[in-house]
Amino acid sequence: MTTVIEQPVEARLVAAAPRMPSIPAVLRYDRGDPFAVCMTFPAPATLEGVEVCWTFSRELLTAGLEGPEGQGDVRVRPYGFDRTVLEFRAPEGTAVVHVHSADVRRFLRATGELVPVGLEHLQLDLDHDLAELIRDAY
Repeated sequence: MTTVIEQPVEARLVAAAPRMPSIPAVLRYDRGDPFAVCMTFPAPATLEGVEVCWTFSRELLTAGLEGPEGQGDVRVRPYGFDRTVLEFRAPEGTAVVHVHSADVRRFLRATGELVPVGLEHLQLDLDHDLAELIRDAY
């Protein structure tokens, strides 16, 4: 059974320069970390020249389709009828990207089929995770 969902999305970087090219980003969801999603940007699109993955909650992404959400490093909000804005804040600066809302909704539907919203806790093996922490402490 599939445990990971990856969906390529076209992200348009919002910058001072007009008509910036699209960035081929990837949304990723892993059943092993059922509350989180990751958005990965390829090395050529980053200041450091290395692939960058931003991890944030699936709940934030879902809520951000309907209205402004987020208070920390990642913020999400709708933009018009068919776009969603993701804002990533780091000490080096802020990156703002637009993605098609339909792509985000399709991705979230697929994650919901893999792990239904509200049942994420059933995917966690807390006994195993605790045993790993204790083992690593010695």
